[in-house]
Amino acid sequence: MIASKAKLNFMDFIYNLTPIVIILMVVLLFIIKIVFGRKLKTREELKQRIMQMKEKEAIKDPLMLKKSLFVLGLVLIGFVFHGTLHLQPATVALFGAGLLLLLSGTHEPHHYLAEVEWPTIFFFIGLFILVGGVVKVGLIKWMSLKMLALTQGNLFATSMIVMWFSAIASAIVDNIPYVATMNPLIIDMAKQMWPQETGLALLRHTDLMPIWWSLALGACLGGNGSPIGASANVIVVGMAEKAGKKISFMRFVAYGFPIMLLTVFISMIYVWLRYYVLNL
Repeated sequence: MIASKAKLNFMDFIYNLTPIVIILMVVLLFIIKIVFGRKLKTREELKQRIMQMKEKEAIKDPLMLKKSLFVLGLVLIGFVFHGTLHLQPATVALFGAGLLLLLSGTHEPHHYLAEVEWPTIFFFIGLFILVGGVVKVGLIKWMSLKMLALTQGNLFATSMIVMWFSAIASAIVDNIPYVATMNPLIIDMAKQMWPQETGLALLRHTDLMPIWWSLALGACLGGNGSPIGASANVIVVGMAEKAGKKISFMRFVAYGFPIMLLTVFISMIYVWLRYYVLNL
């Protein structure tokens, strides 16, 4: 969603966010080792049971697996070069889905279409209609002016406020609708700051880029703060409950929220060093 609004491509995200993702992964693994280290142990016979399993027996259709890996490779290549090819990531993804549907040899695609998360799709349709209405009535412009008044045009302060507010807000509401609301706000704020710029020059203004990355980091990491902060959390909690390991709301928050604060703090230092000190 951020990429489509800011006209960013797949490699922009790889270049700008891969370093901090690696750092945060190392920190997270260290924390997991400290907190859960003693619990991450099992009996030797259970280890041997796993090692004796034959993974190839789990593959019911080897030919379909090869087709799927081939299409997955094409999609990943498409994501890397979609900017050069002037294609939207959604176009690449839909191409991969259509190609795999053809290669699968099925004559009844309605079975696959029935598995599509239609409620989620219609949720997004309604969400974007709502955000469009909010933009039209002027609420987004009013919020952008308040943001500029609060930071007094200081771009570093704006980046930090966007990051921390995004993190806290994304822990309370799902990060997807939050980002859908913030995207037009940042664009309108950019119009107020650089009225002479238009189009791609405005969306990818050098001084605006750290704010986009602050939004991406804040919204994504903030989703770890609560079980409703991200769709992945809801899925994991549901899977855990089915496995007989129920995770309560407060238990998730007790582990997730401190980690969220730490990762956002590290990301704040990263954005400050990379874009305001080193100007990379």
